[in-house]
Amino acid sequence: MRRNLNDLLYFVTVAREGSFTRAAAQLGVTQPALSQAISGLEERMQIRLLTRTTRSVSPTAAGERLLQAIGNRIDEIETELDMLTELRDKPAGTVRITCGPNVLRTTLLPKLTPLLREYPDIRIEFDANHGFRDIVADRFDAGVRLGDTIDKDMIAVPIGPRLRMAAVASPDYFARYPLPQTPQELTQHLCINQRMIKSGGLYVWDFDQDDGDLKVRVGGQLTFNTSEHIVDAALAGLGIAFLPEEEFGAHIAEGRLIRVLEPWCRPFPGYYLYYPSRKQPSPAFSLVVDALRMFEPGRGRRAR
Repeated sequence: MRRNLNDLLYFVTVAREGSFTRAAAQLGVTQPALSQAISGLEERMQIRLLTRTTRSVSPTAAGERLLQAIGNRIDEIETELDMLTELRDKPAGTVRITCGPNVLRTTLLPKLTPLLREYPDIRIEFDANHGFRDIVADRFDAGVRLGDTIDKDMIAVPIGPRLRMAAVASPDYFARYPLPQTPQELTQHLCINQRMIKSGGLYVWDFDQDDGDLKVRVGGQLTFNTSEHIVDAALAGLGIAFLPEEEFGAHIAEGRLIRVLEPWCRPFPGYYLYYPSRKQPSPAFSLVVDALRMFEPGRGRRAR
């Protein structure tokens, strides 16, 4: 038979206070209701727990044993509940985010640094990888992906501007090979391929043209599954690379990489923070979302 935990709390309070009057005031209940609850508990357990006199109340031997057994546990439960209430009201705790290494460096850390300095009790754990993690199964609070790759049942919050892909190679490479004038000419070049972690296949380079997408399967001597190594290979003159332009940092502006086929690279949805729908997010998580959010007129919260 399941016990009424309220009755146990009432018993502990009366036994400690030695008075139904004081215990009722502390618990916020009437004295008759408290007396009835204790009597009901004794009846169900078929043993007297309290000795009542006109002047005082004290636990019987059985009551003393019960008090010693559950009193500290009730204190621990109340302490934990108080801590949970404090967690609800005070920005504290750990927020776990899975994301790619580049967006962590260029977007997440710069935006979250002021927040971490203002709220020292907030902790953030980053899982930086190039794969797509299941944030629900892997117990992440949120993930970061490009906007057009997020499942439709997730809440999606834009955290950066729209992006463009960029096809680039080093001046040394283009000193040995002609600049491609159309995406189709890439099949005559050494290109640096990317192995997709989730599917295991090679990334098919996707360009834009007036009548729709243009997909080009490229070949070359090198294949990586990490974007930073693709950038390094392009800088070394080992072929043409194709990544979101932000992955190349300042290399294009400072001439270490030359961009080609720019008219075929149109803007697309940038990075989004995504997470399952939640009715009562923690203050820490809400602050993280607000710090990362990039407001764009006319854009909804749902993923594309």
